[in-house]
Amino acid sequence: MTAGYGAAPYGATRRSTATALLGRDAPLRRLDWALLLAVLAMGVLGTALVWSATRQAALDSGGDPQAYIKHHVINMAIGMVLGLAASLFDYRMLRAYAPAVYLLSMAGLVAVLSPLGATINGSHSWIVLPAGFSVQPSELAKVALVVGMAMLLSEKRDAEVEPRNTDVVLALAFAAVPLGLVMLQPDLGTALVISALVLGVIAVSGADIRWVVGLVMGGALVAFVAVQVGFLKPYQLDRFTAFLNPAADPKGAGYNVRQAQIAICSGGIHGQGLFAGAQTQGKFVPEQQTDFIFTVAGEELGFVGAVGLILLLGIVLWRAMRIAAQAEDLFGRLLATGIVCWFAFQAFENIGMTLGIMPVTGVPLPFVSYGGSSMFANLLAIGLLQNVHMRRYA
Repeated sequence: MTAGYGAAPYGATRRSTATALLGRDAPLRRLDWALLLAVLAMGVLGTALVWSATRQAALDSGGDPQAYIKHHVINMAIGMVLGLAASLFDYRMLRAYAPAVYLLSMAGLVAVLSPLGATINGSHSWIVLPAGFSVQPSELAKVALVVGMAMLLSEKRDAEVEPRNTDVVLALAFAAVPLGLVMLQPDLGTALVISALVLGVIAVSGADIRWVVGLVMGGALVAFVAVQVGFLKPYQLDRFTAFLNPAADPKGAGYNVRQAQIAICSGGIHGQGLFAGAQTQGKFVPEQQTDFIFTVAGEELGFVGAVGLILLLGIVLWRAMRIAAQAEDLFGRLLATGIVCWFAFQAFENIGMTLGIMPVTGVPLPFVSYGGSSMFANLLAIGLLQNVHMRRYA
């Protein structure tokens, strides 16, 4: 059968598709490979750490010692597909879809507070799915918030060089809804990450410095009032007490941090070896595959491995900041800036709480910790960064 009038031959269609995807000027040829390789290296390292943190407990209970690693690899594969999809379409089209993305993420946060939600480790933040999977909508809400705030603060009128006060107020109101819903769960760690994200985007948007100063002072006031009126849960207050005075309750609220520090210190320079850490294999550190994953690196890979992990994270942040600086428009710059603030603060909080320089709030280490929702959100964000990078000259 011959092609109809005006139709391209099948072979020509295949060649044109390949050229569009892999040709000299194709977006995929302009990937930030340093960013991509650093993320992949963190994912591989995280897989090994998750396996080490969960293998012995599964063996002791008669379960599958590879159950967690199988789920982790599946989560990474799904996340990479999502990231690829986020990188392929023009990010500037997100302006039109930002309201829909925002509303969907808010629906997820509301669903968590309904009977569909489940409480894990004191936080009502999860929706449990079949086959052992679960979804944490607050992780995906970070992506929606980054996109929405970038859209609102980049919509400048003719001859304007900075967002108007009404735009900043609208952006803050936009962020206040998910922040309030997250605090109702309550998930203090995610709330702090969202606050850092919002502050960073507003600071880079060109808004008056008084907004930044006011937000910092207002946040400090809200935190003080929350403690005084008893808004925080007792276990959250205990964590802050243990942070301020680690010796106050070493067998209670301060137990996690104490065991984490013992694990990291026992690793020495080169570590005790993968699957050979006494604290890790002895299950002394709770939630080690998620919130305290860095302790596995410190104990079993030592100072060299822990620093290597931090360096990989530094490469991710450096490339993300470079993408923000080179973005062709303000929307892309704010999009990348929000992701930088999100990753930087969350990583600092996660690693800091294992070292005792930040209070325990229960946030995962990006690209390393076990958890599907976190992995999906992180790799979606990487896809958006690649999107901005590939189209900076388009």
